[in-house]
Amino acid sequence: MFKDLNPILHSQLRLAVVSILISVKEADFTYLREKTDATAGNLSVQINKLKEVGYIDVSKSFKDNYPQTICKITPEGVKAFEEYVRDLQSYLNIKK
Repeated sequence: MFKDLNPILHSQLRLAVVSILISVKEADFTYLREKTDATAGNLSVQINKLKEVGYIDVSKSFKDNYPQTICKITPEGVKAFEEYVRDLQSYLNIKK
């Protein structure tokens, strides 16, 4: 009756990162850290998990001699997010 929710997106921080990237298409690490109020270490781990499953692309470069990490949502990430939202809505639409 209930669909299993995607365990990757069911994590609060990973869901927050994907939700932000859905709306802005790309964001740097500092922006994501500020918006999620996460520690740098925890955010880094969660970004790597999202990258490993192909939900985001991560590019690293330098800007004014400082490292810069840019995250972008992938088409697979958009699809996974949309499915997650649909599955979650099914929990809310149960008729009594």
